[in-house]
Amino acid sequence: MEIKRRKTRQVRVGDVRVGGGAGVSIQSMVKAESADVKAVVSQIKALESCGCEIVRVAVKTFDDADAIRLIKKRTNIPLVADIHFDYRLAIRSIAGGADKIRLNPGNIRSRGEIAQVIRAAKSSRIPIRIGVNSGSVMSRSQAADRRPQTDNRKPITENRKPTMAGHLVDAALGYVKLFEDLEFRDIIISLKSSDVASTVEAYRRIAAKCDYPLHLGVTASGPYDSGIVKSSMGIGALLLDGIGDTIRVSLTASPIEEVIAAKRILSALGIRRSGPEIISCPTCGRCQVNLMKIVSELEKRLYAIRYTLYANRFATIALMGCEVNGPGEASAADIGIAFGKSTGMLFKKGKIVKRVKAKDAVRELIRNL
Repeated sequence: MEIKRRKTRQVRVGDVRVGGGAGVSIQSMVKAESADVKAVVSQIKALESCGCEIVRVAVKTFDDADAIRLIKKRTNIPLVADIHFDYRLAIRSIAGGADKIRLNPGNIRSRGEIAQVIRAAKSSRIPIRIGVNSGSVMSRSQAADRRPQTDNRKPITENRKPTMAGHLVDAALGYVKLFEDLEFRDIIISLKSSDVASTVEAYRRIAAKCDYPLHLGVTASGPYDSGIVKSSMGIGALLLDGIGDTIRVSLTASPIEEVIAAKRILSALGIRRSGPEIISCPTCGRCQVNLMKIVSELEKRLYAIRYTLYANRFATIALMGCEVNGPGEASAADIGIAFGKSTGMLFKKGKIVKRVKAKDAVRELIRNL
């Protein structure tokens, strides 16, 4: 099935095009203090080597902002400065060569301060991401709810309160209006919640209201296993709708794992392929080999070479536990093995090539890939 993607204006982040028909780009975020230039550069180089195309760093202090210049000198992929609370950090980061700024409408709200950031971004010809998250939006909303009501103000009934998605969209569009009033349209938008359904609803709503490119993600999705599930559901649902121009899988894990997860999501949807893909049966009582062990060994071997030797070889590898799921059902695979008792038939494009022993299966697949 071909996914019909939403039409958007195009924005450039360094040499990466976002939106306007460009491919869905993969992002991650450095998990070290930005002032620690050596650690940041090391992480960025590792991220770039595994396929990350845009990387973000947290800028909490002026030392962090000043480090942008040094980081840029030692790395190649576009660098995004993540700014909260203090607009001056954005201006300092732009002066240091940041390729994009992320601002949070939840904690930088002064029109005058935003105007200064926009002026600097215009001068350097870089875009700004309006990055809304549920934590900041809800804290403001709850503060508003605690304000005493006047006698002539009708109480808001529960069913009239905006949803989380509504809060996210309203916050983003309010910021967008301010940017447009200041004649700035090099904008990317994100609306992230840790709740999958709210995140998906928010992106669907805003996709219908503007043509700016969207950065997808489920924020604070949690540790590796549960985070992968939540991110895949949220990001995948939107990508199937044709919504989304750049993505980040947010995990409480290594940023390398974020990039690999993003690549797997895009590959599963047929949007981008990256290295060999394994398809394997779930096994049942007919299986007479330890297929889980074989699949695990193959995955480890491919993991080690996925983004190097075979990075541009998009083979599909099938491992099937019996003749029921053999070459017939896995005929679309480029190569595979259908197992019997202790041996299996290696096949390519549905045609049997030779018999192999189970203990040699992974070696034979890699050799014949």
